[in-house]
Amino acid sequence: MTNDSSDAPQTTPAGQAMWGGRFSDKPAELMQAINVSIGFDRRLAPQDLAGSRAHAAMLRKAGVISSEDEAAIQQGLAQIGEEIAAGTFPFREEYEDIHMNVEARLRELIGPSAGRLHTARSRNDQVALDFRMWVREACERTAGLVQALQRALLAKAEAHAETLMPGFTHLQPAQPVTFGHHLMAYVEMFGRDAGRFADARARMNESPLGAAALAGSPFPIDRHMTAQALGFERPTANSLDSVSDRDFALEALAAGSICALHLSRLAEEIVVWMTPQFGFVRLTDAFTTGSSIMPQKKNPDAAELVRAKAGKALGSFQQLSVVMKGLPLAYSKDMQEDKVPTFEAFDALELSLRAMTGMVADLEPNAERMAAAAGAGFSTATDLADWLVRELNLPFRDAHHVTGAAVKRAEELGCDLPGLPLAELQALESRITDRVYEVLTPEASVASRKSYGGTAPVQVRAQIKRWKEVLQ
Repeated sequence: MTNDSSDAPQTTPAGQAMWGGRFSDKPAELMQAINVSIGFDRRLAPQDLAGSRAHAAMLRKAGVISSEDEAAIQQGLAQIGEEIAAGTFPFREEYEDIHMNVEARLRELIGPSAGRLHTARSRNDQVALDFRMWVREACERTAGLVQALQRALLAKAEAHAETLMPGFTHLQPAQPVTFGHHLMAYVEMFGRDAGRFADARARMNESPLGAAALAGSPFPIDRHMTAQALGFERPTANSLDSVSDRDFALEALAAGSICALHLSRLAEEIVVWMTPQFGFVRLTDAFTTGSSIMPQKKNPDAAELVRAKAGKALGSFQQLSVVMKGLPLAYSKDMQEDKVPTFEAFDALELSLRAMTGMVADLEPNAERMAAAAGAGFSTATDLADWLVRELNLPFRDAHHVTGAAVKRAEELGCDLPGLPLAELQALESRITDRVYEVLTPEASVASRKSYGGTAPVQVRAQIKRWKEVLQ
């Protein structure tokens, strides 16, 4: 979107550039190719029309244009909206962008009155408005998709609040947890993601319309009126800032990048869990594909693609950061490059969220396989150490040492901790009794973790209940 070169009316006879009064020749073909943005910014048509409707109504109320002109403008904008919805609108590259395409079509429909619409407005504040509105709506949509994923996770967690699985650190067996507890960790992550989108939306909810090219307008415009009409809390307070920054898009992309990272982590776990070596979960044919050469394959391609698409969000944030990092105030044409990465990032993110929601609802855990793995790798060693502290009043560091020695002895004997003979345990600490075996099963370990936010089923269900209330 170019900045305006004059305050002259922006409508000219057909075939001339809308800003062409200063120029004698047409742009070079290469200049036209690099300059035109209608191929991608046509997505801003709904926002552009909404902004123009609000601007026209304000100009009429302020006495800048007549009621007759406003009525003609509103009628023409309505027809353009119908044409765009029907797919009959004539998008034309000679008018560069969505703003000039709409204005040119408006002139064709209503004549010279169309030229009054751009009074007290520049393409600089116009595109800042349109793009801000689009990003605001994208944050709303994405937050809603995040919450839909949370609900799918909640439903699966509730069904498996007691289903045992191994908890890992360093991808090594650590302590038993429940599958429900594991899924609830992602509910928390995605809850913060939804909060970040909401925060970004709240911060960007100021209208730049009326800032004009960079310095404001000499006309008696009412920026509060247009801001209210377009759902903003207030107008922006500095005309230079209004047209020259895209931090609202950067913040939305940052929130999207973090959300994409969370999606990628969950996708990675699904990929790992579906391997025969783990065998923790199954996906139906709805979210898997086969191999063209290996008939036995059932590949978790949906999860793999979600994992890969995280790169789109991360790359888009970096791309826009590089575009903005060295720009002096106010507007520069570099900022035309803000839209494609933002559109692509949110397209990928929204698709990934829908796919992950479907996968979560579709997957079923292999409870027997996970329960067997939950007890492997001496996963109840910490429970032994805790028992020594509680029952024998050993300092934890001493209990840790005794437990480590017990693990070593179990390894030597080729058994797990519940299978280690009492005599072997008493050789390490004479006061140990056979009551110790009550805490050495994965079931007992999980049930004992009743601290707030712990993996005990009673705590998992409490968090599920809390999140259901939050998401109502």
